[in-house]
Amino acid sequence: MGISQEELAERCGLHRTYVSDVERGARNISLENIGKLSAALETSIAALFAHFEGGAPDPHRPGHLPGDLVDLLYVEDNPDDVALTTQALRRVLIPNRIHVARDGAEALDFLFCRGNYSHRRPNDLPHLILLDLYLPKVNGLEVLRQIKAHPPTSSIPVVILTASHDNRDLLASKRMGAEATIVKPVDLANLSEVTPRLNFQWALLKAPAGIGAQVG
Repeated sequence: MGISQEELAERCGLHRTYVSDVERGARNISLENIGKLSAALETSIAALFAHFEGGAPDPHRPGHLPGDLVDLLYVEDNPDDVALTTQALRRVLIPNRIHVARDGAEALDFLFCRGNYSHRRPNDLPHLILLDLYLPKVNGLEVLRQIKAHPPTSSIPVVILTASHDNRDLLASKRMGAEATIVKPVDLANLSEVTPRLNFQWALLKAPAGIGAQVG
């Protein structure tokens, strides 16, 4: 892009030496700074990794790899929590597609291609599910149970979101196969705590055929 290290460092608020070390592979980079660099380059992290793998992003769809689908299913009925969590995800992860289901029944219909989602293809599954425990219609534990009981969805990582510190619910979700728990509100700090264990920031990259192996 013809941008000098000095200009790039200034754009993203990092020291030039840091940018230089990253460019030559001499320094590990944090999730937060990956986000800063992609924003400074006016592209998505997905597009950066497409270049790294030897491919190229679709010029007609900036910010997304060609052929990407819903990468993250977020199940939450509280609109304030939806706004806060979506903002936090955009700051530390990748601007891939997020679908919000407002209750447990809608989440299951989305995953199993029923009702209003009967047009979806069964193989078009999200790479990660953020699941609130206390949902209308079908509660989060039942949604989790059905996800893990259904072979096509059982391997999808599920992160439980809860405002409660009730160990019974947290232990139950862990026994049922949840990979991690985040106590709400979701913010930069608690997302950063859980992402190294799940590595779900790369799981959100859905590389199409020809771009290279899927990262994650």
